[in-house]
Amino acid sequence: MIDSQLLDILACPQDKGPLEQHGDYLVNSRLGKAYPIEDGIPVLLTDEAVDWPLAN
Repeated sequence: MIDSQLLDILACPQDKGPLEQHGDYLVNSRLGKAYPIEDGIPVLLTDEAVDWPLAN
């Protein structure tokens, strides 16, 4: 779980908007992209983003 204060200052690298945490991802629902959280560290690289919602 990402600390709420950290989540408040993190922004999407693509549109600079806020992100929401959903499990092991930080999600930008405006663009339909999710950034993984690996070992408690957000990976905010556009190359690592996956489409959201995740396909089952």
